[in-house]
Amino acid sequence: MTLDNVASSAPRRGTRPRNRRTLIVAAAADLFFQRGFDQIGMSDIADAVSIGPSALYRHFSGKQDLLYEVIRDGLAPIRGVVESLDLRDRKAALSRLAGLALDRRQLGVLWQREARQLSGDNRELIRAEVRAIGRLVADRVRVARPDLPGPATVLLGWALLSVFSSSSFHHLNLPRAQYEELLSELFATVLDSPVAEIYGERPAGLSASGISPRSRREALLAKAIQMFADHGYMGVGIEDIGAAVGIAGPSIYNHFPTKRDLLVTALERAAAVLFMDLAAVYADAADPAEALSGLIRSYVEFTMQHHGVVGLMITEQEHLPERLRATSRQTQHDYVSEWVQLYLELNPDQDPIAARIRIQAALSIANDLARTPRLRLVGLEETVGAICRRLLMDDQQVRSVKAPGSRSS
Repeated sequence: MTLDNVASSAPRRGTRPRNRRTLIVAAAADLFFQRGFDQIGMSDIADAVSIGPSALYRHFSGKQDLLYEVIRDGLAPIRGVVESLDLRDRKAALSRLAGLALDRRQLGVLWQREARQLSGDNRELIRAEVRAIGRLVADRVRVARPDLPGPATVLLGWALLSVFSSSSFHHLNLPRAQYEELLSELFATVLDSPVAEIYGERPAGLSASGISPRSRREALLAKAIQMFADHGYMGVGIEDIGAAVGIAGPSIYNHFPTKRDLLVTALERAAAVLFMDLAAVYADAADPAEALSGLIRSYVEFTMQHHGVVGLMITEQEHLPERLRATSRQTQHDYVSEWVQLYLELNPDQDPIAARIRIQAALSIANDLARTPRLRLVGLEETVGAICRRLLMDDQQVRSVKAPGSRSS
């Protein structure tokens, strides 16, 4: 029984089912996933399982305790499946992984967006468990791909986990068998992808602190993006950001009246950059294959250069004002739609929903790998681009694309 099914079978008020704790965890998982940790109170969870708040507190000391249980409960079956996974039996292993991804569809949002709401010790426990699962997947990749060095198997392992969690970040659906088949295909493509020979040789310099902007406004914005990405929007105050760049007192508010204005500015700029890059790609492309290849290249470059703001796009949209939240989501939807249109022009027989699911998986790989510090090594950008092209283009389409700037004017 999936969490969704458990949540939908809440008992009548006044009854005392034996599986009440399980029902509470399932209901909380659904509410945290749908509306976000900050938007949910313990009373909402109690109502979802038809009990009073006092009964809820007999099981959990508070909302953070419950969130920790939700995420831990979600990760446990993943570890169990991965421990017994044999990627040499490709069809069975990947089908099993695909089924689990759909059964635990909420989990990607919960561990990437909501886990930062946990207390320090519990947050570290969840991070340690996710890292342990990542190591297990890398070990399984190493057995299936003995041709690869250790760093490359780690990279592909995390790329597989990105595909696994990608369906958590959209509400697209296909018939179950078709969806599992598509995810299995995506897993297989990632598993067989080449990794740049130079990958892992030395740090790529992506973690360098760089130079702070001279403008106080720009310095505040740059620092806010970094701190929001590291600690979460709710974990940072505007005064903390000001102090980090040497601005104290009311002068902070001359630049940004509220902390939310910093988040809004960051996300609006990110959207503007993506659409400016899209326009440049379209202006230079001779056909849909060149355009899609150019979008892959430009998006991967964006994630590598701006991985902090990419994290905000994924985890912090819920903190925007309602109107701006809807606009931001529509903007992201429109951007992905450009990818979908190009993909369908190259593959007119493909189902549009399946195409969007495929593209979301490719974008998730770029987002997740760029945001994972231990993966940011020389050759990461080249490798992520190659994986995304394999997911979205066939060999003939890739060969037809000229190198950037090679076409005569």
